[in-house]
Amino acid sequence: MKTIVTLGEVMGRFAPEGVLRFRQAAPGPLHLTFGGAEANVAAALAQLGAPARLVTALPQHAIADSCVGVFAGLGVDTSCILRTKEGRLGLYFFENGANQRPSNVIYDRAHSSVSLTKAADYAWDRIFDGASWLHTTGITPALSQIAAAVVLHAVQAAKKAGLTVSCDLNFRKKLWNWEPGTDSKALAGKTLRAILPFVDVLIANEEDAADVLDIHAAETDVASGKLSVDQYPAVAREIAKQFPSISKIAITLRESLSASHNNWGALLYDVGANTVAFAPLRDGHYEAYQIKNIVDRVGGGDSFGAGLIFALNTPELSAPETAIAFAVAASCLCHSVVGDINYASRAEVESLMMGSGSGRVVR
Repeated sequence: MKTIVTLGEVMGRFAPEGVLRFRQAAPGPLHLTFGGAEANVAAALAQLGAPARLVTALPQHAIADSCVGVFAGLGVDTSCILRTKEGRLGLYFFENGANQRPSNVIYDRAHSSVSLTKAADYAWDRIFDGASWLHTTGITPALSQIAAAVVLHAVQAAKKAGLTVSCDLNFRKKLWNWEPGTDSKALAGKTLRAILPFVDVLIANEEDAADVLDIHAAETDVASGKLSVDQYPAVAREIAKQFPSISKIAITLRESLSASHNNWGALLYDVGANTVAFAPLRDGHYEAYQIKNIVDRVGGGDSFGAGLIFALNTPELSAPETAIAFAVAASCLCHSVVGDINYASRAEVESLMMGSGSGRVVR
């Protein structure tokens, strides 16, 4: 397997212990970890056994040094991380929800190094050296007009260099505000529609297509946790119709019954074959994983993306029905791990794929 490159911002994450609320925890200790959509994908890929290279920009100070060390320690190639004099380490504060109380994220990302670093500052030839795949998301372009231009340049350069490009739409309404007077969904749609013609593999969740591309699944109310799963192949086909460069479209299907209980699955649409594969399956029929005691759901989509990319780059896992099963199982396991990063191994993911989901102690 050749190197898989991920491009995007890494942040410091501050969170209270367990499910404490900010008002309970402060003043008091908050736990600092590191994460970010594309960085989470790189780390998860490394845990699965893939060569992964993280491209980002970080300031020149000791906390950023620690951040680089964390990802390097997980086996991620950090040699193409820029250290800048301008900008800061982006932060986010996470309050873990429980039962009917949702989780809450507060961003503090303005003027981060990634949002201020221009495309010309990155060494693209070195970044793509020995690589076959570039992964990015809709989060980094939401940070600033500069960051959006970097992502557009990156996907164009990657295609020119012969790489496969994947993108997770990842709409974050709190971030799309860099063009005053433009609605967040309109700005996201305009920006990402310029990027998607250079994308081969698209990943979206159950509401991204509606928020970003105005493509809606019939008979679905995401807010209530009720999905008409059989309507999503039509969403995938409409995306493929609008963006002919895309060869595969994965849509995760999260039914959020509460902050602690989600049903979890996904589909993969192979555009060329015009086939749809769902996972997980029971007796040949779609039946979502029931995750009834979520430990931490941040990074769940990123672990899905990493699982899918890994599977598509692994011959024995690359068939659509196997690749989507692997991706869904990887993400299911991520819901049991505190923090952004999925620490599941390939063997653990394949064990869950094969039906070992009882959680019995392995002795």
